[in-house]
Amino acid sequence: MKDELLTLTQDWDKTFARSEKVEHKKVTFHNRYGITLAADMYTPKNANGKLSAVAVCGPFGAVKEQCSGLYAQTLAERGFLTIAFDPSFTGESAGLPRYVASPDINTEDFCAAVDFLSLQENVDPEKIGILGICGWGGLAINTAAIDTRIKATIASTMYDMTRVSAKGYFDEADNADARFAMKQALNEQRIKDYKSGEYELAGGVVDPLPEDAPFFVKDYYDYYKTERGYHPRSLNSNGGWNKTSTLSFINMPILSYSHEIRSAVLVIHGEKAHSRYMGEDAFKKLTGDNKELLIIEGASHTDLYDGGKRKVIPFDKIEEFYKEYLK
Repeated sequence: MKDELLTLTQDWDKTFARSEKVEHKKVTFHNRYGITLAADMYTPKNANGKLSAVAVCGPFGAVKEQCSGLYAQTLAERGFLTIAFDPSFTGESAGLPRYVASPDINTEDFCAAVDFLSLQENVDPEKIGILGICGWGGLAINTAAIDTRIKATIASTMYDMTRVSAKGYFDEADNADARFAMKQALNEQRIKDYKSGEYELAGGVVDPLPEDAPFFVKDYYDYYKTERGYHPRSLNSNGGWNKTSTLSFINMPILSYSHEIRSAVLVIHGEKAHSRYMGEDAFKKLTGDNKELLIIEGASHTDLYDGGKRKVIPFDKIEEFYKEYLK
């Protein structure tokens, strides 16, 4: 199968500075559903031989020019070949309709990244890891449960999108009546979309920011709606996902077999992150002595997107983890 020809921006349009320590280029690969994905590849300069490789994606509603690219470039500075990719239907990747998410297809996106990396001449196919941020942290763990080629997985500031979609934050809407009402509204939206011929968007991060907004909304605003993290292709910075994306996440829980993962997993979360409970609960389900949980003191959810003011992303630990298990 040939990759679809995509129009990819060649300018450096990232939310982070370009490193002089790595080579950067745009690449494409396809998943099993025939969707062509766009990625930024970062390779250490003057690297020799076959390298360990890491595929990076997330957060949920972000693009590769935001924090996944920052993680990928930083890991390349530390000796790994990396790609940061846009998931199906988003960013520079293909797929119609636009701005839709799927627990199945987005798990497959990670598997497809492993396909691609496995065939690179300068990659050791026995030394491939993945890293997911926010909603793609949960999807990364879900991928590790199905893809035995993956030797090491990191979930940073993770969400389980199926849990929060079906049960609400902190499981406060975990009852049949709440889910029924939500499904009714979403199915009514399907009729509206089909009639109009367009998929209505749910809206990105709220703007302007209400004074009484909860802390986690302010946390998102501070990243997606300011110079710190805004990007014109980012869903969260702009119009958001289409409204009916939530339907499949309500009905198809991920992480069902995460307790069977035999490869290494590191879960990283901020002490003050509103999402911390999802990372801790995901970790509790993991088994084996090659699983770790790291809580970053004082860090919020988005502090682990770009490091925040205190630069709290534990890149030394991330490097150490991958070097231990990608060998």
